[in-house]
Amino acid sequence: MKIPFRRSEPDAGVGTLKQYNYDLRPVNRNVVMRLAGSDPFQDEIIRAAESSPLEAFIAKRTAEEERTDAPLAVRFFVDSRMTGIVGYAPRGLEHVVLEAVTRLELAGRKTRIPAQIIRTRAGYRVELLMGRTR
Repeated sequence: MKIPFRRSEPDAGVGTLKQYNYDLRPVNRNVVMRLAGSDPFQDEIIRAAESSPLEAFIAKRTAEEERTDAPLAVRFFVDSRMTGIVGYAPRGLEHVVLEAVTRLELAGRKTRIPAQIIRTRAGYRVELLMGRTR
């Protein structure tokens, strides 16, 4: 699988609420969100890159995680199993991701978000294809 190359950005994630309507629905099919905190998980991301298509699995937060405002971990669902953590939803956008999972569930679709892996100067990064959850 050929992984596209993009300019280096910090490992804080990329995304903005301006890409979403009032009901947290992506404004178009091209909206993507880059995960934060992917540096420690480079090996896991590289292993998952061999699979296609990639789907991200996000578990809903437990009461304890909500209370402590824990980061929202993202894993891939590959070959009928989950991988280890590949990154975290960027701070401030966790509710957008959880709303997308809820929207998919209510529509009767798989509750996994399409994803892609990109290569930057700083390493591999995971992008959630949020626009496809419309």
